[in-house]
Amino acid sequence: MEFLNWSYEERIATITIQRPPANALSSGLLKELSLVLDEIEGNSEIRVIVIHGDGRFFSAGADIKEFTEVQSEEEFSKLGEFGQNLFERMEKFPKPIIAAIHGAALGGGLELAMACHFRLVTETAKLGLPELQLGLIPGFAGSQRLPKYVGVARAAEMLFTSEPITGVEAVQYGLANHAYPDNELMENAYKIAGKIAKKSPVSIRAAIDLLNYSKTPEFYAGVKQEAILFGKVFGSADGQEGIQAFLEKREPQFKGE
Repeated sequence: MEFLNWSYEERIATITIQRPPANALSSGLLKELSLVLDEIEGNSEIRVIVIHGDGRFFSAGADIKEFTEVQSEEEFSKLGEFGQNLFERMEKFPKPIIAAIHGAALGGGLELAMACHFRLVTETAKLGLPELQLGLIPGFAGSQRLPKYVGVARAAEMLFTSEPITGVEAVQYGLANHAYPDNELMENAYKIAGKIAKKSPVSIRAAIDLLNYSKTPEFYAGVKQEAILFGKVFGSADGQEGIQAFLEKREPQFKGE
């Protein structure tokens, strides 16, 4: 593995994102994550997964430089669909997945975290979907999962302003379960994971299956539409301007085209 490291002990698997400096979610990293899930799913000794980031961040977002290599709206939509399918698999994964978030979970990083069964955060962590700041939109079902956790109005504010919320606010809004001081995050993540690992895998699988019935047909229709608009917005003049401005470290000049 080039971007991930994983191991397990006492029935708990730990997946560590290792792609410095920001743990950006490249397509290569997402493919590695899919392969790791394949290995974990077939290992009966593993009952719970904790995923976290190495270094300063959980994940500060997608790999924007990789976007410049995409040749068409259709290709960009397919990139979105790949991430959507992987994160849908995570949400339905038969073994609980806990996101332990420190530093920042932004854009694709937050979308990854929202696909986990629940989230634990540090008090000072930053969580947000800043894609509109680049003239883009979320592409890995973030537009559909965020309102489920924080409500439509707060999701709208987070999307429209691109402003992140803190770990403490994430707990208050329902996006995260618990917030801890930085040095207590992983200790508490493993403590909770240990409680879950003692449960019957049969009952855990059944509970995960039942929890997924809360997703409506409208949720899946929204995810499909998000992938389509992900490509269209990317292909717009504003989308291209936003990406270029990010790479050039300047303020984008959007024209509504």
